[in-house]
Amino acid sequence: MGNEWPVTCLNRHISIKHGFAFKGEYFKDSPTSNCLLTPGNFAIGGGFKGDKYKYYDGPVPSDYVLKSGNLVVTMTDLSKQADTLGYSALIPEQSVKRFLHNQRTGLVQFKDDALDKTFLYFLLRSKEYRHHVVSGATGTTVKHTSPTKILSYEFRIPPKDLQISIGNYLLSIEKKISLNLQINQTLEQMAQTLFKSWFVDFDPVVDNALDTGFFEQDLAFSEELLHRVEMRKIARESGNFKSLPEDIRKLFPSSFEKCEELSLGLGGWVPKGWEVSTVGDELTVKGGSTPSTANPEFWVGGNIHWTSPKDLSGSKEKIMLDTERKITDVGLNKITSGLLPVETVLMSSRAPIGYLALTKIPVAVNQGYIAIPTTKRLSPEYVLYWLNSSMDEIKGIAGGTTFAEISKKTFKSISMVIPNTKVIGIYTVTTKSYLNKMTLNATERSALEKLRDALLPKLISGELSLSDVKTSIAEDASI
Repeated sequence: MGNEWPVTCLNRHISIKHGFAFKGEYFKDSPTSNCLLTPGNFAIGGGFKGDKYKYYDGPVPSDYVLKSGNLVVTMTDLSKQADTLGYSALIPEQSVKRFLHNQRTGLVQFKDDALDKTFLYFLLRSKEYRHHVVSGATGTTVKHTSPTKILSYEFRIPPKDLQISIGNYLLSIEKKISLNLQINQTLEQMAQTLFKSWFVDFDPVVDNALDTGFFEQDLAFSEELLHRVEMRKIARESGNFKSLPEDIRKLFPSSFEKCEELSLGLGGWVPKGWEVSTVGDELTVKGGSTPSTANPEFWVGGNIHWTSPKDLSGSKEKIMLDTERKITDVGLNKITSGLLPVETVLMSSRAPIGYLALTKIPVAVNQGYIAIPTTKRLSPEYVLYWLNSSMDEIKGIAGGTTFAEISKKTFKSISMVIPNTKVIGIYTVTTKSYLNKMTLNATERSALEKLRDALLPKLISGELSLSDVKTSIAEDASI
């Protein structure tokens, strides 16, 4: 079918407008209402990436304010493989931000109505188009392309109604992927918020202590604790305040006690009855290694998951479902920590410190991790979010000259407050449900991404028709 479509060239139907060179003196780290569109807002494989923004607080030419739904392309890439060069993205709906058309990005402008915008969005993510752009890129450290190069791309153009159908179908998959990710981001925030409330701010303990009059005593409370008490009073007086159910709240202490370490709790005051311990006493800590990559016996044909922190660098959840590389049984024998079980907590210990994951697969690790396969009395879920909340402290005690690194010995020396078993249990049950939902969503999202990536070139080229695709999916669903 696709062979019957006429050949055309992008320059017949669109132009690409260069962005404006906004002045660096007005760039801001803190949020403003203006966000500069940069190559960092383009995902590998195409699409908009909204996890990092560059803000701007200066004069704005009206011709360089982007609108939601605008189709844009990136024309500069800093990576060795030109990971995002030439890819397209659609400006998302925003209620409080506006995106500015910055240099190194291009705005697609239509000359006629022969091309559907959504179809073009996916065409500019196809393998053939990418090869066209990357093969003509200039630069060594920084790769560049140009409107002229992009616009010289030739392709077979389907009828307009078919373009619309293909674009809408692929976009519907992408919207499901986006919604799935948003749900997981919400679940992640809920887990972090609950940990902070219970085990950093100690809200339930402060509530109980306020109700019993504990803070009316003439004790040398720390400023940090007193500040937290005042903030909690304000929260309790707000109209939308909701206290914990009584059966949960009564599991928490109703007073604080002073400990010797001022860095713990709230200025050295910790919930009464909760123990002070160390990582070394509570957690099993292991490292890993890399079998020689020069020996194919360790790698070729391997089916055992082996991870380096690179696996977590682009991860959107604190869960590990797969690894880029696999090793053989012979390779596994070269790693003293062996194969770690499901539910092992991983923390990257260097370059950089702080990537976190709870494994959902048995895995072997390299030397860039601290792995926690078992604990004395804490759950993996608790440990995961304790690490997340303690990351500033962990990074603060790291050593290293060329790059920061925290050793297992230093990590084991960190002090921690251990809540009572019932409180840990309640937190674990709640957070486990979040992580289980996140795991299901991440698995589904991965399947949707693979489906989109497999269908995109075949639909764009006409190798498959939409009727073929929908019939195939219906048959798969009935199995």
